[in-house]
Amino acid sequence: MPSKAVLITGVAGELGGRLLARLGNSPDLERVIGVDTAPPREDVLRRMGRAEFVRADIRNPLIAKIIASSEVDTVVHAATTSHPAEPGRRRAIKEVNVIGTMRLLAACQRSPRVGKLVVKSTAAVYGAGPRSQAVFTEDSELSGSASSGYAKDAVEMEGYVRGLSRRRPDIDMTVLRFVNVVGPDIDTVFSRYFAMPVVPTVLGFDARLQLLHACDALGILEHATLHDRPGVFNAASDGVITLGQAIRRAGRVELPVLRNAMPVLGRMLRGARVVDFSSDQVRLLNFGRVVDNTKLKQEFGYTPSWTTREAFDDYVQGRGLRSVVDGQRLARLVTTVDAWRAKL
Repeated sequence: MPSKAVLITGVAGELGGRLLARLGNSPDLERVIGVDTAPPREDVLRRMGRAEFVRADIRNPLIAKIIASSEVDTVVHAATTSHPAEPGRRRAIKEVNVIGTMRLLAACQRSPRVGKLVVKSTAAVYGAGPRSQAVFTEDSELSGSASSGYAKDAVEMEGYVRGLSRRRPDIDMTVLRFVNVVGPDIDTVFSRYFAMPVVPTVLGFDARLQLLHACDALGILEHATLHDRPGVFNAASDGVITLGQAIRRAGRVELPVLRNAMPVLGRMLRGARVVDFSSDQVRLLNFGRVVDNTKLKQEFGYTPSWTTREAFDDYVQGRGLRSVVDGQRLARLVTTVDAWRAKL
């Protein structure tokens, strides 16, 4: 069904805010409403066109009144957090991911006008481990190793979506499982990780990674909103890059550490508010993860403009990253690496 009135959650975030600005200038939509507990960034507010912002918490039953009074027919749930860039409170994020999703889906179920639901999920639902598949498809079993953290939130969230599809089969539901997103002007866990001059890795492992450019991530969300594409889709670019290749392309210095030392290092980085180095990310950097995007291109109808390597190179160039290894800095970096090793 053609979307006319769209509600977007999580507009204070990176992708949610960009989608609000994009759809707010779309001539195909009559009304676009963004909701979040905080307003979008200033650049989004300047570019949001006819879109409206409503300060609301999706964990509050008030979200049902907003959907009903605004005659919303399409809901885009972009408030879910899979890998936060900045260290934050795990409990608060989990409440938004799980409790917020439950409240939002309950509101969609009660509204007879809602006919389309788009959910931003994550490829982390497949997990990452020594026995993982070489390439995951949408039919792959969700990970039993996702027993904690943000991956577990995503598995629970998708379970709630499947439950709603059984109760309201008339609603077209699109679930998008995004791989890690990078870009020159987007703040994500990977953009912070690869910007560090000394990048910690798991000793003896060189994980295969798959990335998606921020512009393609936005394009996929927009495509799902404006077109009827029910189903589950892996949102990923073509190709892969190994962790070691990415570090070298970014001009960083690799710091291999023992696997059992990575949680300690992760706590150090979180404590210093550098990056949220969660257990999910440690497993990904250890074992890697690659998904098949054939269904995205053939059934969903979107072919990413950037390959994984092109997306990463655009991130490096856009951030102005330069090699940290030169004659003047080498001695200082060696000293820094030795100090990190001593702490671990």
